[in-house]
Amino acid sequence: MTNHLRSHLHLRYSMALGACLGAPAFAAGLGVGVEIPRLDVAEYHRPYVAMWVERADNTVASTLAVWYDVKLKNDEGTKWLKDLRQWWRRTGRDLAMPVDGVTSPTRPAGKHQLAFNEGTKQLATLPAGSYKLVIEASREVGGRELVTIPFTWPAAKAQQLSAKGSSELGEVTLDLKP
Repeated sequence: MTNHLRSHLHLRYSMALGACLGAPAFAAGLGVGVEIPRLDVAEYHRPYVAMWVERADNTVASTLAVWYDVKLKNDEGTKWLKDLRQWWRRTGRDLAMPVDGVTSPTRPAGKHQLAFNEGTKQLATLPAGSYKLVIEASREVGGRELVTIPFTWPAAKAQQLSAKGSSELGEVTLDLKP
């Protein structure tokens, strides 16, 4: 094989691979940033957190993520999910836990980022419309807090929206990409 042919094939392969790897970057999606504040309390437990997309009529369009103590024996961590009151009443009690791709362990204090692209399980059936991102946190021997951010799906342009909790949640961001 000549060097010219080898270079030509390498270029074609590189372009094809680049197109495949670059394709997801153009898909519509949303990014969620959640800050779990560091609290100076005598007995600290990581909060249980639920994130979901809610329709204008307050029904749940999609549960994005649920963080809870998945390592307790006999699935005992699921028993405390009802402390995420809004999420539990609206959809949580109807779900068989754990939910693949949705549930995961609690997170430590700090900033956490999640990304959801159009076509993923959480956004697959989300029609165009007005919604709210809702994040609820509840902590044993602590408090409970709910933060909401209204948004329109799909996004007409890239934008970042934010809200701030006052106790169990810090800054919450919502990055929308068209």
